[in-house]
Amino acid sequence: MEEAARPKPEAQDNAPKKPRKPPKPAVSRPAGSARNQDAPPPRPAIGAAQPKKRHYILLLSFLLWVMMPLGVSGWYLYVVADEQYASHIGFSVRKEEVGSAVELLGGITELSGSSSSDTDILYEFIQSQQMVRAVDAQLDLRAIYTNPEDPVFGLGEDARIEALSRYWGRMVKVFYDSASGLIEIRVLAFEPQAAQDIARAVFDESSDMINELSAIARADATRYAKEELEREQARLRSARQALTTFRSRTRIVDPTADIQGQMGLLNSLQAKLADAIIERELLLESSSPNDPRVTQAQKKIEVIESQINEERGQFGNEGDADFSRILAEYEALQVDREFAEKSYLAAQATYETALAEAQRKSRYLAMHIEPTLAETAEYPQRLILMALIAAFLFISWWLMAMVYYSLRDRR
Repeated sequence: MEEAARPKPEAQDNAPKKPRKPPKPAVSRPAGSARNQDAPPPRPAIGAAQPKKRHYILLLSFLLWVMMPLGVSGWYLYVVADEQYASHIGFSVRKEEVGSAVELLGGITELSGSSSSDTDILYEFIQSQQMVRAVDAQLDLRAIYTNPEDPVFGLGEDARIEALSRYWGRMVKVFYDSASGLIEIRVLAFEPQAAQDIARAVFDESSDMINELSAIARADATRYAKEELEREQARLRSARQALTTFRSRTRIVDPTADIQGQMGLLNSLQAKLADAIIERELLLESSSPNDPRVTQAQKKIEVIESQINEERGQFGNEGDADFSRILAEYEALQVDREFAEKSYLAAQATYETALAEAQRKSRYLAMHIEPTLAETAEYPQRLILMALIAAFLFISWWLMAMVYYSLRDRR
C-alpha cells in the first residue's frame, strides 16, 4: 500500500517541473505592527445608495411647485394671452418768451426753454384719474381694454373708475427725464390703432392742461393791475356821478362860466350906470331938477341900479345858498374828477403793460415723437416672463427644501 501510494521515481522524474516563485522580499514592519494585527478587520464596502421616500417627495414637490406652474404659465402666455401692440409718443413743455420791440430790434430774444415745474405737473396729470376720465370720455377705454378671454392682461367687465385707473397704470407707462424735461409715453392695447388713438388723446388732453396753466399764469400776472384798473374806474365813475348830481341840483353846468357871464353883465351895467349918472349931472348943470330930462335920467339910473342888484342877487341859488359855497363845491368835485381821470389813465397804462408782458410769455406742448402705429406685437414679452416665473418658482422651491432639510437635521 505504501508503494502504491508513493509515486514512482520515474514518474516524478518524467513530470514537468514547475518553476519556482522567487521568494518575496522581507518587508520590514514597524515596531507597533504587533498591535495592528490585533485591530478589527475593515468594514465591507457600502453598496450604491437607494432612493428613499423623502427623495420621491422632493421630486414630486419640484414637479408640482415648479414644473406644473411653469407649464401652465407657458400655456397661458403662448396660447391664451392676446397680442399687445405698443404706441410711443414723446413731447415736452416749452416756454416761449418773445421780447419787446426794443429787445427784438437789439436781437435779445429768448425763443424757448423748458419749464420743469410745469413738466412735473404734467407727469402727475397723465397718471391721474382725471386723465383716465377724460380719455375714457373720448374713446371708451372699457370697450377697448375689456377682454373676457384674457383675464390676466385684459380689463374685467363692468370695471369701476378705480379699477380702470389701476389698469391704466399698467397699460400706459410714462418715462420722464427731469434733466432735459422730455416725456415719453408707451401705450399698450390689443389693437394697434387703439394704442395710437389713446396716445394721441393723451397728448390732446395734456396740451389742454398746459394751455389752462398758461392762462392761469397770465391771469395771475395781470390780476393786480386789473384790480387796480377796476378800482380807478369805479372812482372815476363815482366822481363823474357826483358832478352830474351837483349840476342837476344847482342847474348850473359850470359855475365858473356863469360867474364870468354874470361878471360881464355886471360890468356892463356898471358902465351904463356910470354913463347915466354923468348924463344926469350934466343935465343938472344946465337945467333945473324939475326938468323932465333930469327926471328921465334919474329913472334910468334907478332902473340900472335895480338891475345890478338883481344880478348880484342871482349869485345865490335855490335855498339861498351862497354862490361862493357852490363854487367851492364845484371846484372840489372838479378836482376829484380830474384826479380820478389821471389815476384811471395811469392804471390803464399799467394794466396794458402787464397784459403785454404776460402775452410775451406763453407755454405750449411741443411734440418730438409722433404717435407711432405698431405693425408687430411686442407684448407680452413671453420669454422674459417665463424666465422670471421659472426663477421665482425654483428659488421658492429651493428655499422650502432647505428649510425642510434644516428642520429634519435638528431632530
